[in-house]
Amino acid sequence: MKALRIDEIGKTSLCDVAAQPLGAGEVRVRLSHVGLCGSDLNTFRGRNPLVEFPRIPGHEAVGTIVETGADVAMQLGTPVVLWPYSACGQCSSCRKGRGYACRNNQTLGVQRDGALREDIVLPASAVIANHSLPPHRMVLVEPLSVGFHAAGRGSVAAGDRVVVLGCGMIGLGAVMAAAQAGARVIAVDPIAEKEQVARDCGADMFLSDTGDDLLAAVRALTDGEGADLVIEAVGLPQTFTAAIDLAAFCGRVVYVGYSKAPVTYETKLFNLKELDIFGSRNATRQDFDAVISALETRGAVADRLVTRQIPLSDAATALPYWDANPQDVLKLVVAL
Repeated sequence: MKALRIDEIGKTSLCDVAAQPLGAGEVRVRLSHVGLCGSDLNTFRGRNPLVEFPRIPGHEAVGTIVETGADVAMQLGTPVVLWPYSACGQCSSCRKGRGYACRNNQTLGVQRDGALREDIVLPASAVIANHSLPPHRMVLVEPLSVGFHAAGRGSVAAGDRVVVLGCGMIGLGAVMAAAQAGARVIAVDPIAEKEQVARDCGADMFLSDTGDDLLAAVRALTDGEGADLVIEAVGLPQTFTAAIDLAAFCGRVVYVGYSKAPVTYETKLFNLKELDIFGSRNATRQDFDAVISALETRGAVADRLVTRQIPLSDAATALPYWDANPQDVLKLVVAL
C-alpha cells in the first residue's frame, strides 16, 4: 500500500509499504484524512530530536474500521478518530492517572511510524468512534484538543481575562476552549490576517503587537492589571518571557509551545506576582470529547481552519510547500 515517508531531512516520497498484520484486540483502520502539524514540519526540517529517519508521519487521523481482530466488539464501517499516544502504565505519570503525559509515550508519526498511509493497525483502545462529525472536520479533533488541554491546565473559568499567544491550530484550540468557558479572550499573533479566524473561534479581541507594544495593549485591555491566564502556544524565547510579563499578579501561565532555544527569565516576577506556571502536554480523552462537542456546533469554523486539502498522490509535495510558505499555512490535510 502507499504511504508518505520522510526519508531524510528535507526529502519526502510516496512509497510502498507492507500491510501490518492484525492481532487479537486490534483493528485495521482505512484512513480517509490525515492532518500534518508543526511537529511533522519540524521533522522534515531536521528539528525534531525525537524522530529517527525514515519516518511515516501523521498523528491527526481519521478513518473507518475495515477489519477487527479477536476479542474486538467494534462494528465494521465505524468511523473513528485515532488516539495517537501510548502509555506504559508504570511511570509516575501513568500511576497518577495522566497517561497522556507518559514518560515513555510514543506518538504516532514521531517515535513510531504514523498514519499517513492507506491503512493502519492499532489496538481497539486507540480508536474513538464518532458518528456526529464528517471526517474532514473530525481530523481537526486532535490538534484542537491540545489547545483545549492547555486551557484546562490553566483552570480557565468564566470571567477570566485570557491572553493566547499564537494563533496556530493549538492556539486556536485554546481560544475556542477559553471562549466556551466564558472567558474574555485576547488572541495574539504577528500575522494580522489571522484576526478573522481567531474571532471565528471565539476571541473577543485580536492583537498583532509584539514586545513593549503588546504589554501596553494588554494592560490597556485589562484595566492595567494584566491577564488572569496566559497561554503560550508559539515556542519562542520571546513569547516565553512575554507570558510572564503579561500575566497579572497571582495569574496563571501555561506553556504548550516549547522553545528550541534556551530561555532567560527575570525570575523575580515568578515570586513577586506569585504566579502559577504550568506545562501542558498532549490531551486527554475528555479533551477529545470536548472538541467533538464544540465542532458539532462550530463546524463551519472548522472548515475555515484548513488551508489546503491534498490528495495522497500529491502528498510528497505537502511538507516542501509548507516549508517554503510557512506564513500561508494554518493546516494541511491529506485526503486518502
